[in-house]
Amino acid sequence: MPTPQLIPIPAGSLEMRDARTGSARVVTLKPFELGRTTVTDVRLRPVHPVTWFDAVTWCNLASVDAGLTPAYVIRGRMVDWEVSADGFRLPTEAEWDYACRAGTTEPTYGPLADIAWTALDEVDGPQKVGLKRANDFGLFDTLGNVWEWCWDYADPARYGDYRSLRGGGWDDPAYSCRASVRRGSAPDAVLEDVGFRVARGVVGEVGEVGESAAQGWSRAEDRARADIRGPLPVGWTPLRALLEE
Repeated sequence: MPTPQLIPIPAGSLEMRDARTGSARVVTLKPFELGRTTVTDVRLRPVHPVTWFDAVTWCNLASVDAGLTPAYVIRGRMVDWEVSADGFRLPTEAEWDYACRAGTTEPTYGPLADIAWTALDEVDGPQKVGLKRANDFGLFDTLGNVWEWCWDYADPARYGDYRSLRGGGWDDPAYSCRASVRRGSAPDAVLEDVGFRVARGVVGEVGEVGESAAQGWSRAEDRARADIRGPLPVGWTPLRALLEE
């Protein structure tokens, strides 16, 4: 199993917004590493389609192969992140957003035609990575080509165990390929335009009572969001069991 080529991402902060609740918060990030590209196949195209469970399993296997401590404890559909582990993992949404922007404040880090494979290119599938311009951190294809799984729950109050996707895909319009756009899907969903990019870095400690918090994510906040009362789509109910140990 090839070791991903990682780029060091400096410490920093960004504002994260929640469109549903109308809230915003400032997240401070520790330094971490992120894949120069998404994980690729032998043709240097993004590995796809990949479920969220496939991605976290791949991270653990790659960690063992590299002599690192796996980041995830996987028990069926339950997955815990050991934030003190040095193995490969999925980025949090805050890490992904910060790394994608690479110090810019615009929705994209350049003209989409120069940096991203989108519907404007009229291609019929993901393209080889690294053919368009990188951002200022040296990351390729953070926008367009394939959506990328992140660690975080998308919105547990509405969608239970759905996980977050960022970046847009090769067949998406320009408005979907912006740093702020988020999408969610079931962790076992097989979606043709979805791949993943790996992160690495010890970014926190597991607390004495089993709570974890790191890089803009916390298990306690996930649980609180699952308890939010508000308008839900017909057929949806808050799903708390998956957030309880």
